[in-house]
Amino acid sequence: MASTSNFNPNPSFLLPPPHHPKAQTHLSHNPKTLTTDPDPKLVITGGAKLSGHVSISGSKNSALSILAATLCCSGTSKLRNVPNLSDTRTMVSILRSLGAEIEFSNNELAVNADQIGSVEPDPTRIGQIRGGFFVIGPLLGRFGEAVVGLPGGCDIGARPVDIYIGGLQALGAVVEVRDNKVVAYAANGKGLVGGSFKLEYPSVGATETLMMAASMAEGKTFLSNVAREPEIIDLACFLRKAGACVEGDGTNKICILGKSRLHGIEYGLMPDRIEMGTFMLAAAITRSCISLSPVLPQSLSSLIDKLSCSGCKITHKHETMELSAIPSSCRGDLQGFDIKTQPYPGFPTDLQAQTMALLSTCNGLSLVEESVFENRMSHVRELQKLGAKIHVCGSTALVYGKEKRANLYGTNVIANDLRGGMSLVLAGLAAEGITEISGMSHIDRGYENMEMKLQLLGADVKRLDLMKSTSSN
Repeated sequence: MASTSNFNPNPSFLLPPPHHPKAQTHLSHNPKTLTTDPDPKLVITGGAKLSGHVSISGSKNSALSILAATLCCSGTSKLRNVPNLSDTRTMVSILRSLGAEIEFSNNELAVNADQIGSVEPDPTRIGQIRGGFFVIGPLLGRFGEAVVGLPGGCDIGARPVDIYIGGLQALGAVVEVRDNKVVAYAANGKGLVGGSFKLEYPSVGATETLMMAASMAEGKTFLSNVAREPEIIDLACFLRKAGACVEGDGTNKICILGKSRLHGIEYGLMPDRIEMGTFMLAAAITRSCISLSPVLPQSLSSLIDKLSCSGCKITHKHETMELSAIPSSCRGDLQGFDIKTQPYPGFPTDLQAQTMALLSTCNGLSLVEESVFENRMSHVRELQKLGAKIHVCGSTALVYGKEKRANLYGTNVIANDLRGGMSLVLAGLAAEGITEISGMSHIDRGYENMEMKLQLLGADVKRLDLMKSTSSN
């Protein structure tokens, strides 16, 4: 996977030569204040067939963990294929609040962490995204201490840090929670040490955080029941190229031999498999045919299998995939199917909401079970406003399709979280009439140039900038 993800070999800029002063870890941060515009809306006129090709951006989830991992490295790390999203920009501001020097342009980013002057990142930024908490691993590994606020992100369920804390304690850290902050330091007063830890749940964030911490701990670390997601492999590839010794990524056991020093490298992020899946579902819900690249089909085999059984024709060659959901005399219309979200290689929770939108237009009755987050059904009420027939009981939903497809009708809806918001976009593409979606800031966290990509495929979508609209009145 490492070689496949490094597909843009020509970074266009370099930072000035790095300096190497000893980090003063007790200095307070001085974050820059950023202004935010009023939340824009998306207006969709449904019914258009999609066609053409869509380019898939770099992985958001890989970007957040690998950006955190640059804190482990001396010198400059240059990253390619970094998606320009509100989440990645927030992560950049978190690193800058620690003292990192960063340049970000045209999906290429350079980080120099040699002048880190604090081990406490801006708590307001940490509270905005779940991935911001990842920095506790590299800060502890490199400096032996960290003070990090509790994670934020979409309101889709509990995001406990117990697993993170238990793993860091197994690496020789003293960890306490005070005033909504996690305060941690090496018990020996020097640095982390290798140890063994079994995660009670294969959490992606906890696995990534412990991998980064262990990469700079003295001795060997054995992690079991770890997450197996492709983004774990992407992070492991980055760490190995930076000089770490990591084995077993992609399995449920990882062994890491800590190194006292990692160095900056050039690295290209893998394509975003959730964006890939979302555009596959966009083609399916509009009964269209599109191609996508670059893709890693093996990273999303669970969705590909479901869509193929539903009646979609899916082919791929090298890094390009084509999906056709156009009904034919031999295939007929798409059939509903059941899904249960699970850790990789199971069906991804980040595609549950978008898949539910599709199922509301398919033949038959479908069952959707959410087993990863206990509060990831908030999109159902908004889909129901569009005409979807869905019954929810706890974390399970029955989706009633129709023999001739469910009738979806445009209306005003609200995006309450990232993936749920995107399910409304897909439903709006298939609905009759006009759909107006508020809360676009949630969707902007995970989809780069989303409306432009849909427009290039032939969708009738436009962003309504509330600030411009207000000033023109």
